[in-house]
Amino acid sequence: MATVERPLRKDAERNRQRILDAAQELFTERGLGVTLNDIAHHADVGVGTVYRRFPDKQRLIDALFDERIGEMVRLAEESLAEPDPWEGLVGFLERGLDLQACNRGLKELLQDAPEGSELVEGARDQLVPLVTALVERARDAGALRADVQHEDLPLIQMMIGEIIDRTRHVDPELWRRYLELVLRGLRAHPDPTERLSIPAPDVDQLDCVMRTPPPPRRR
Repeated sequence: MATVERPLRKDAERNRQRILDAAQELFTERGLGVTLNDIAHHADVGVGTVYRRFPDKQRLIDALFDERIGEMVRLAEESLAEPDPWEGLVGFLERGLDLQACNRGLKELLQDAPEGSELVEGARDQLVPLVTALVERARDAGALRADVQHEDLPLIQMMIGEIIDRTRHVDPELWRRYLELVLRGLRAHPDPTERLSIPAPDVDQLDCVMRTPPPPRRR
């Protein structure tokens, strides 16, 4: 017989949420390298409280991964509800990347989860049909190039995500320029006279970006 998980008491649930919120804030500021002790201090709870809820950091990361996937699913559903198929696709890409830009830890959460894990498989099962529908709807409407596939979107997000990491200290909005360039390439009939809304980096900014090392990977 399967074990039924009992709901947490209100105070226990409050502590759990405080821990998750604190972890989210620290991951946003510093990435996933923070410790459970750091998180306990930031949440203003005892270290023992953190370890009772999350015996190791991976379980806490898994809980946050699940929450973030829920956000991406809601974003995809809202984008599908947009009447204009092209605007729905653009909105999904732009808002998803905006989440990455505002949250350093999100990109690591989404990209560093172990391949083949139940969390990754569950996320894929939820997101792939929604992203496929966004792409097919825009393609069927004649707004998206006929040769674009739903498998292209994660790589586009990874590519722009790298720009987000390298340029956040120079101009945190610069990634939007390159998303606009990518969107011009995705569109079936781009307007060649439409100007980009974000200017190119100047020489000093470009030099700073080119000398910026990639962020360290989580160990």
